[in-house]
Amino acid sequence: MHKIPVTVITGFLGSGKTTAIRHLLQNNQGRRIAVIVNEFGEVGIDGELLRDCQVCDEEEDVSTNILELTNGCLCCTVQEEFLPTMQELLKRRAQIDCILIETSGLALPKPLIQAFRWPEIRTGATVDGVVAVVDCEALASGNFVGDIDALMAQRQADDSLDHETPIEELFEDQLACADMVLLTKVDRVDVATQKKVQTWLQQELRPSVKIVPCKGGEINPDVLLGFNAAVEDNLESRPSHHDTEEEHDHDDDITSTYFIADREFEPEALVKKLQSLMQSQEIYRIKGFVAVPKKPMRMVLQGVGSRIEHFYDRPWTPSELRQTKLVFIGRELDRDRIVAIMSN
Repeated sequence: MHKIPVTVITGFLGSGKTTAIRHLLQNNQGRRIAVIVNEFGEVGIDGELLRDCQVCDEEEDVSTNILELTNGCLCCTVQEEFLPTMQELLKRRAQIDCILIETSGLALPKPLIQAFRWPEIRTGATVDGVVAVVDCEALASGNFVGDIDALMAQRQADDSLDHETPIEELFEDQLACADMVLLTKVDRVDVATQKKVQTWLQQELRPSVKIVPCKGGEINPDVLLGFNAAVEDNLESRPSHHDTEEEHDHDDDITSTYFIADREFEPEALVKKLQSLMQSQEIYRIKGFVAVPKKPMRMVLQGVGSRIEHFYDRPWTPSELRQTKLVFIGRELDRDRIVAIMSN
């Protein structure tokens, strides 16, 4: 039987991976797509967003096509988490046209791809391509990778300078493994800034890697699928900071915590509360669902850097609790303080 093509979607926290995948599922052009979502933390948000994309038939069990792996980073738990999931999907490969894997924002792509060399997977699946999703606005403002102009000036002045942080190394590893970069949120910057970001990115990428601008996750599926790259066979051309290590460690200070409550929030007041939290703690990412007074629709909230966005995705169903459920990812988070502020 044919090998199932697998597209790995990597990218940092809040870059827009889930939004792009959701749009792809809603515009699948008849493709039968299975999705594996790997989240950092005990409470899964992205998997639920994808399950609610409203493209599946009512009689179809969407849980069999969207599989969620939580509380473990795929690049660290490949054998324990990923292998059995892939083995179950491969049993159904006659009913699957392709697989999407959304990695955690903290995951290194290379260890995951190396798993496709294992005999248990190699005969049934191949990594069709790796797409790195990059937030243009965040990168332009210097979030996560430092100030672009300053970084370029330092590198031009002295090639021996090395001011990398673990987060910067992670970002570089994701770029090094990519077959394409999806540059999101380009509508939030002017043309000159977008061009500057793209110029900087291109210097960090292999010459053959293209940068595709995108807004709102709207991208033609034919652009993201069908690379035919067989990435697992040419990993040597995709260098990583961790190539010489038998194992790697994430920054131990990066943690995830959550807030769940049977209460409602007015959006404007909630955003101010969250912005205050982001100023007092090093929070990289906020995502979740919010119950809003007198609103039958569930509100989706996503925050990265100092920016917090929200929209209504669907009505609350009669069988679910109108809960507010938020996940916080950051450095040395004080859970007690977060819960206390959110509860006031």
